[in-house]
Amino acid sequence: MHAWICEDPAGPQALTWKEVPTPSPGRGEVLVSIKAASLNFPDLLIVQGKYQMKPQPPFVPGAEFSGVVQAVGEGVASLKPGMAVATFAGLGGFATHACVPQAVVMPLPAGFPFADAAAFLCTYGTTYHALIDRACLKAGETVLVLGAAGGVGTAAIQIAKAAGATVIAAASSDEKCALCRQLGADATINYSRSNIRDEIKTLTGGRGPDVVYDPVGGDLAEPVFRSIAWRGRYLVIGFAQGQIPALPLNLPLLKGASIVGVFWGEFARREPQHNAAALAQLATWYGEGKVKPVIEHQLPMQELPRAFELMASRQVRGKVVLTNP
Repeated sequence: MHAWICEDPAGPQALTWKEVPTPSPGRGEVLVSIKAASLNFPDLLIVQGKYQMKPQPPFVPGAEFSGVVQAVGEGVASLKPGMAVATFAGLGGFATHACVPQAVVMPLPAGFPFADAAAFLCTYGTTYHALIDRACLKAGETVLVLGAAGGVGTAAIQIAKAAGATVIAAASSDEKCALCRQLGADATINYSRSNIRDEIKTLTGGRGPDVVYDPVGGDLAEPVFRSIAWRGRYLVIGFAQGQIPALPLNLPLLKGASIVGVFWGEFARREPQHNAAALAQLATWYGEGKVKPVIEHQLPMQELPRAFELMASRQVRGKVVLTNP
């Protein structure tokens, strides 16, 4: 097998594509022949040594991937060789093969393309957990999505609309805003050339959004929180801008609002039954055409450095997916 090896978490430039022995699955594991893997922001942080999980080098990055079960270890009964699966294993995806625990593997319904499956679990699992579980989103409420043209942002538009919400999508260019409208956003804000507080006030009649979905962080957080509705819920998804904002705690007091943390990976580990139910609902919505990953770039696995460059440029709409023949 071949894999991208991180021997020094100094950034994507330190990764090397190497031939390594193909592992055999241990007890409770399956060996997956990887067909597609998606690039997520934590993958960049991990190879930079900046993520909360710091694996011991050498390791193979790539949290999320799909493929075909090639072999199963002792004690594995629910998965068989030849089954199409998707997994969020945290590591191992930027390769041709990986051994993963059966607990993190989801069999794919018939007709679920590998590229879509590789871009599904983390992005849509995170977003469903955020909006439906953590924010308790109700039909008729208004959701403001920041970074709305990115991977989790596009998922947030789709899931919020599937839940019956009104969606305001905020992005950094007119092209990205156009994509958000195509995905079903009711209104858009280009925050690179307009005052986001003024736009929110106009679009909500001064009331503000009930839920804010924020994977961006940085300097937008405080003005947006100041615009949130009474009893609003501010979902902390991540910090793609790089800066972790510091919000004055008088703001949630004055608004009767909540700052809600979203850590899907830990939720999936601690509450596997609830996570499985959420993924089942998402798979149903996928089959009904209500949700579908937006994949702007599909590259060969050997072009992972190029994929990281695209992510770092912050010009990607949706997801970048790497594929093996």
